[in-house]
Amino acid sequence: MVRRMSLPRPVRLAVRAVLLHEDRLLLVNAYKGRGDLWCAPGGGVEPHASLPDNLARELHEECGLSVEVGAPCLVNEFNAAPQFHQVEIFFRCRLRGRASAGDWTDPEGIVSHRRWVTRAEMAGLTVKPESLAAIAWDGAEAAHYDPLEPILP
Repeated sequence: MVRRMSLPRPVRLAVRAVLLHEDRLLLVNAYKGRGDLWCAPGGGVEPHASLPDNLARELHEECGLSVEVGAPCLVNEFNAAPQFHQVEIFFRCRLRGRASAGDWTDPEGIVSHRRWVTRAEMAGLTVKPESLAAIAWDGAEAAHYDPLEPILP
């Protein structure tokens, strides 16, 4: 009998947008089928494209929005050991065109809910990473690093 060792899964790299419009932050559902957990829009990085190009593609796919990708503002790590470890790079973005995605449908079917929230509204939601509100509204001057945090409590 040959015993096989399972290899660890590689770390997943993702990009996310900190997109404020009229003092509201764009959030999307974080997991398909789980409407109570919110995050910034974005997704996995595809090889051979820059991080900003990946993010612009993800925003268009998930939300039907066109954005200008700015400076990085947060590096965040999520962990659901042993099966998942994701490093996310958040970029400040600026909307090009309209803010409403109307009846846009994510072709991958992951994002089913989008909403623009005020900081007060965001306080009543479960959002990952937990530092996102502070980064969006208070942290305009410097980039930040969030140490490894569990995806779910």
